[in-house]
Amino acid sequence: MTLKTTKLRDAITFALVAGATTLVGTGAAFAQEASSTNQATTLDRIEVTGSRIRQVDVETAQPVMTISRDDIQAGGFNTVADILSNIPSAGAPTFSRTSPLTANQEAGGQYIDLRNLGAQRTLVLLNGKRLGISPDGFQDVSTIPTVMVERIDVLKDGASSIYGSDAMAGVINIITRKNFEGAEANAYFGQYGEGDGTKQTYDFVVGMTSDRGSVTIAAESHDEEGVWARNRWFSKDSYPGYPQYSTTAVGQWGNWRLPGSAPTDPWFVADRGSDALGTDGWHTQTGADTSIPSDQMHVMTPLKRRSLFVNANYDLTDNIRFVTDLGYTKRESFRQIAGYPTQSGAAAVRAPMAADSYFNPTGGVSAVDWRRRGWEVPRTTDTDQTTWRLTAALEGSFEVGERYFDWDVGYMFNENDTLITNNGNFFIPNVRRSVGSSFMNDQGQLVCGTQGTGPNGSDQVIAGCVPWNPFAGFGTGAVANSLADPAVQAYLFKEEHATGKTETNNYFANLAGSLFTLPAGDLGFAVGYEYRKEEGGFSPDAIAQSGDSTNLASGPTYGQYSVDEVYAELSIPILADMAFAKELSLSVASRYSDFDTFGDTTNNKFGVKWRPMDDLLVRGTWAEGFRAPTIGDLYGGTSETFTTGFRDPCDSVYGVAAGSARCLQDVPADYRQLKQGFEPTDAAGAQSPVPFTAGSNPLLEPEYSTSKTIGLVYSPSQMQGLSVALDWWNIRIENTVVSDSPNDIMSDCYVGLIESRCGLFSRDASLGNIVSQLRYGMRNAGWAETEGFDLDVNYSMDTDVGRFGARWATTYVSSYDVKSTDDPEAVPGPANGFSGNFRVRSNLNLSWALNDFAVTWGMRYTSGAKEGCMGFEDADGNLEHCSLPNYQAPDTLGRIVPQNEVGSTTFNDLQVSWNAPWNARIAVGANNVLDKDPPLYYNSNGRASGFSFYGGHDIGRFIYMRYQQKF
Repeated sequence: MTLKTTKLRDAITFALVAGATTLVGTGAAFAQEASSTNQATTLDRIEVTGSRIRQVDVETAQPVMTISRDDIQAGGFNTVADILSNIPSAGAPTFSRTSPLTANQEAGGQYIDLRNLGAQRTLVLLNGKRLGISPDGFQDVSTIPTVMVERIDVLKDGASSIYGSDAMAGVINIITRKNFEGAEANAYFGQYGEGDGTKQTYDFVVGMTSDRGSVTIAAESHDEEGVWARNRWFSKDSYPGYPQYSTTAVGQWGNWRLPGSAPTDPWFVADRGSDALGTDGWHTQTGADTSIPSDQMHVMTPLKRRSLFVNANYDLTDNIRFVTDLGYTKRESFRQIAGYPTQSGAAAVRAPMAADSYFNPTGGVSAVDWRRRGWEVPRTTDTDQTTWRLTAALEGSFEVGERYFDWDVGYMFNENDTLITNNGNFFIPNVRRSVGSSFMNDQGQLVCGTQGTGPNGSDQVIAGCVPWNPFAGFGTGAVANSLADPAVQAYLFKEEHATGKTETNNYFANLAGSLFTLPAGDLGFAVGYEYRKEEGGFSPDAIAQSGDSTNLASGPTYGQYSVDEVYAELSIPILADMAFAKELSLSVASRYSDFDTFGDTTNNKFGVKWRPMDDLLVRGTWAEGFRAPTIGDLYGGTSETFTTGFRDPCDSVYGVAAGSARCLQDVPADYRQLKQGFEPTDAAGAQSPVPFTAGSNPLLEPEYSTSKTIGLVYSPSQMQGLSVALDWWNIRIENTVVSDSPNDIMSDCYVGLIESRCGLFSRDASLGNIVSQLRYGMRNAGWAETEGFDLDVNYSMDTDVGRFGARWATTYVSSYDVKSTDDPEAVPGPANGFSGNFRVRSNLNLSWALNDFAVTWGMRYTSGAKEGCMGFEDADGNLEHCSLPNYQAPDTLGRIVPQNEVGSTTFNDLQVSWNAPWNARIAVGANNVLDKDPPLYYNSNGRASGFSFYGGHDIGRFIYMRYQQKF
């Protein structure tokens, strides 16, 4: 038996899948690319995704979607993340690039979520080995250069018995190009029809082979420019069509009022053109004195990536081969959001302007509260991440009698180093000094301190302090002591640096082969051992850790865990070549995992494959799965966040428990919840005016899952080129790790009357009894369950006028229920068909090819969805954007509210390509060629973006050109 790959093997594998243009397989997993120079005559056994047993038959009991390299080139998406995000089984994007407020370590990366169960429950492999993770368990697929991808297998089934933790919703296995001979260079350039969002990719791959081995080297440079929210009608306002709800009172024109004012008392703003000095030249704040934060925000954040990947193999002997992968990626991402809305009365700031400040508008009568957004210095975050990856292994085969056995032993190392640079956050100690006492000295200089209060009547001056006039409005230029003054900026803003690092060390050994021959075939087996250690941490800047910055305060994270695992797998043939049983086989797998954190767990899987006739395959699986708590779950430091969509049940207008006895213990009957700017909220839910504190839980237990699939694949022999696959699936996750959200705590306290939950927060009487000092963390509670169907239809045919192909892939979610509490009386929250949880995602791709020309047309469909009405009213008091006022569903607080139905949408893609006679391929195309705008989702829950649209939808027509040259 030789280890050399063969053309014969590739030909048989290819023949199993109908159609040269097929993008989505019907359960077959392709073999890896073979060298064009190898001419051996034996048929290799290959390892397919979802099994460790090497076999000739690539169809298994598990539903596997395959995306080939040709399919990638036939489409308009040019990154692994974009390709995977647009398959029907993918869920809402995690940390979407349309969410510029995302400020964690993962910001800038791209993560894949299958079945809308969360990216942490989808395992990503690179050549069958785990991709590196962040401290919170996210795997960044943007670290993989697209030029190096040979194919992508998507296993739409649980597989913890084969791969261990995290393989609950499914497994994505990215297979790189190997045994490549020659050279290939590619250039990709595109931009939106509005002339922005330019994407450029330049890459090459070069390889050489010999009788004993090969080396394949690829490099990629990828740049994406950002898109500003102000340049799209659906993102320039927070609520498109409602500019009155899209402004913030804390704006670029500073305003003030006396301490102790009621929340509804007016604020005062300097008249335009005024120097904002003295007691004259002020007016009551109006809508013209507010800000639109999206004016300074990205709707699509920019990024850059540089990647290098090397694959090599060498036959040490006829039966032992050395294989290795080396990877390097440098990712740079950037985001900008509006300048920080500083409020002197905020608990973290506490910086009223002193009565004797030179800029006090009362003429020294009283200290004043003030508000000012740092418009001149927007908040920016630069995230640089460097990833190193090494896999080295020996693999081979041997014979015992007439039986072949395959083995491999090896090591995998992955390291992510992250540097995050933040600008635009106020340094609070200096803010307090800059608005404190100040005066004009005898030299005509404004200084901080008090005049004539020192020994012998000397001045008391605070060295290095720069007085600040927060009332000097934006656009006044570099006026001394305004926020446009470089000296003021240098004093009030400090650059912050946070660092993160994760490291994975993985040792593995596997053995596979056949034990003996049964009447229906060989009894295949695989056994193996794996040791894995995950270590990582994240350290915010010392200023952020101290709480001296308006950057959200957070503590450091550091921890590690290790796991020893053993597994065994059997493939048992039962019947073969019989009436109504051309094939009947069972697969059994079990994996034992021993963690040094929570203990051990065993997970099993059973599968059946029945082929009653040559044209029909019936398959089914039952699998257990688990997800171990991450380093961030167990050892994460505390962090602060302004909660969006926070709802106080005691609010007298929108509160679900307003006026209840429990509420009246804490607040007056006319209590109003305050939003940013310390003003009463004008909708059911708002961003909290003070930050809440989130943390980790070292006592967390794993999540456990059970997944089931039943399906069939039909390929009628009388209709060559047609293949139909239909699979039913169900996934239930128990003991889920959930964030104990502020809304859950408030509901438990005031609606559920659970007094222990009331102790997790306090109310600040000085700020109108608003909720403050709220702390929450992670916990094991509740469950999630989803169920649905996958349909894949593929057809291709040759005619006198070219080759036609059609592919239709659809995921229908029949149910999706989530319950984040163990309270038996709690009703599961609605998920299916709400916001980003679409019932149907469907892709239809049509293709035509004749000689050197090809055309593809694709359609990407998402069904409509419901969301809670936002409370917008017309002049007559009727609810707007509330198409289902009589359809009631619970919101995040369990309150029954009317719903709005958002319609379905379809994006159309077009590509035309030509194979040039100089061994080149030229393609031009457009994603969203009809320039369809995304539908609007006004409610923030589940829309996966920072704006009023779903983050997975297109933001315009994207036109591109791709050139490929082979050598």
